[in-house]
Amino acid sequence: MNPVVVRNVKIGEGIPKICVPIVGVTREEILRSGKNISTVGADVAEWRADWYEDVFTFEKVEETAKELRDVLGSIPILFTFRTAKEGGEKAIEKEDYVRINQSTAKTGYIDMVDAEVFTGDDAVTAIVKTAHELGVKAVVSNHDFHKTPEKEEIVSRLRMMIELGADIAKIAVMPQNKKDVLTLLAATEEMYTKYADRPIITMSMAGTGVISRLCGEVFGSALTFGAAGKASAPGQMEVEDLKTVLSLLHKSL
Repeated sequence: MNPVVVRNVKIGEGIPKICVPIVGVTREEILRSGKNISTVGADVAEWRADWYEDVFTFEKVEETAKELRDVLGSIPILFTFRTAKEGGEKAIEKEDYVRINQSTAKTGYIDMVDAEVFTGDDAVTAIVKTAHELGVKAVVSNHDFHKTPEKEEIVSRLRMMIELGADIAKIAVMPQNKKDVLTLLAATEEMYTKYADRPIITMSMAGTGVISRLCGEVFGSALTFGAAGKASAPGQMEVEDLKTVLSLLHKSL
């Protein structure tokens, strides 16, 4: 496993890193969330730009990215436009999705971009290519808010992300029962042990799946998402509680 280093944060080594989403609607809310994140001990901040009211006006996106960069200091920023079909706040055409990710990567204010794998191979490849040319890391992702696919399908999707050039492959699924959580964890272990030469991020959502957000170091997930205020997905714990549990587990391994 080769860790991904972003602003001196090593993702894929040691205790799983904690990423806190920013889900502000206005520039003021976004910057206020950024200031809060800088004080809670998060390793990474994810700007969920699909929540931003001016996300389709690129000049405002660039301006907000610059101010957020100043607020967060050395904390890496993951830029994410989560599409409506994968649980996000807004629908977007494929061409616009590619353009906003590429354009934001070019600003120099962000460190990683998130590309949804089912946007299409051509779109993902274009985003990853631009990101890598600029020294920006690419997270290629998939989110299923309805079910948990079979273990083989989860592994297949993660492997596809790596084939498309992901620096980090990420999948989040919704459990219908406790067995689904075990399916996600088994897929994580198999992917980590057999196929992954780079970090993977996996999680089972909602309260049923919360254990998957805590045991990444055991099964192979390199990063987990915590809340510092408003959560961006069901099942996210507060950062302070998350850090306590991750540290306790780490000491026992």
